[in-house]
Amino acid sequence: MYLGLDLGTSGVKALLIDAGQTVIGSGHGSLDVSRPHSGCSEQDPAHWIAACETAIAELKAAHPKELAAVKGIGLSGQMHGATLLDAGDKVLRPCILWNDTRSHVEAAALDADPRFRKLTGNIVFPGFTAPKLAWVKNNEPRIFANVAKVLLPKDFLRLWLTGEHISEMSDSAGTSWLDVGRRRWSADLLAATSLDEKHMPSLVEGTAKAGALRAELAAKWGVAAGIPIAGGAGDNAASACGMGTVGAGHAFVSLGTSGVLFAANAAYLPNPASAVHTFCHALPDTWHQMGVILSATDSLNWLSEITGKSAGELTAELGDTLKAPTGVSFLPYLSGERTPHNDSAIRGSFTGLAHESGRAVLTQAVLEGVAFAFRDSLEALKTAGTTLTRVTAIGGGSRSRYWLKAIATALQVPVDIPADGDFGAAFGAARLGLIAATGADPLAVCTAPATDATIDPDGGLGGAFADAYQRYRALYPAIRAATA
Repeated sequence: MYLGLDLGTSGVKALLIDAGQTVIGSGHGSLDVSRPHSGCSEQDPAHWIAACETAIAELKAAHPKELAAVKGIGLSGQMHGATLLDAGDKVLRPCILWNDTRSHVEAAALDADPRFRKLTGNIVFPGFTAPKLAWVKNNEPRIFANVAKVLLPKDFLRLWLTGEHISEMSDSAGTSWLDVGRRRWSADLLAATSLDEKHMPSLVEGTAKAGALRAELAAKWGVAAGIPIAGGAGDNAASACGMGTVGAGHAFVSLGTSGVLFAANAAYLPNPASAVHTFCHALPDTWHQMGVILSATDSLNWLSEITGKSAGELTAELGDTLKAPTGVSFLPYLSGERTPHNDSAIRGSFTGLAHESGRAVLTQAVLEGVAFAFRDSLEALKTAGTTLTRVTAIGGGSRSRYWLKAIATALQVPVDIPADGDFGAAFGAARLGLIAATGADPLAVCTAPATDATIDPDGGLGGAFADAYQRYRALYPAIRAATA
């Protein structure tokens, strides 16, 4: 058996697979996000451990014998979070999360240093880790002075699991400290934020062994001590391993809290001007590009809270047949936007509202707005040298066929729906645990699932969606100018 642990924003998932990669069972522990001020997003790392314990306990209660047979563990996690530890590994402050934009001034200052884009292949986004440390230095100097180690969220879990400070390439590529082409820390970029390599964890590939399970936890869970922990991956690279998106030309669209258009690459192809992320993949000598939307299902969840209807109830009101855009447009910038704008200050909006704009019209606009944000990412990927001919849909939002029809029509590419199964980040993490424990060929393990159905673009509505997308594109500069 092999265990995947995925530390997400809303919870920790523990997924158990057997040697044939059949999912045996899973457990879950919930998490909340603290938003002490506008643009701030934090979590207490102690809650990650508690949620992991809950997830493991749930899995153990249902599958004690299977859990006892675990031979390898893989980790996945939300990226970019700044977990600050002192010399005794004590947490110094709540972790500043990936969707926190307080460090926009520091990010702009670092991005103005040409070394960052040259070495990392990316814009320095406010959500990345390096500007967060610059913000802490400027605003919480006593805390900064006591920082001995900076860990990404999943690697804090690894510290708890193994007692070691270790990270891997895919997650570390999102810090703005990694030389992404050479797959190593950059002393120059660390020095630009008054840090050095001793503040960083050591680095391995995602498929490699990265510590062993402590005897205390092994006894508690009823598993063997010393089980190898894989390097693992950031959540999107782990999802790609789960989906088999590891070869050049393979791509997926993820409708989660954030939205991701992800493409695997066999070479390092940076183009930071497009605001596309270019990161190391979890597999050696492999990279990936992705466009990122900060509020994908979060946009629908926001509307759900406002209307008092669940997300499922809202999308059910639209039926199954794709409709032409109504003229009401929605910009899904509830917490700023990454691709293609790199704008932490912009906020969302509805335009074109009228008396007849009921709840269903607003829901349709939200789904279309997210679909058009994915189209923005598709165009940005094109400028970075990647052309996609089809994508596979994953994430909670992909349960809405209506939404997938809107995305296929907005992107003008077919959207494949995988056969029933759990192929997300926890599954990808379990696969990496299997590889680390057995030495299996990563490409033989990280295969794609069967396709259950394909949603083609709606030919009859292609023109209407193209017109609506042009209206959508015109709104950002207009609203940005009005709110500057």
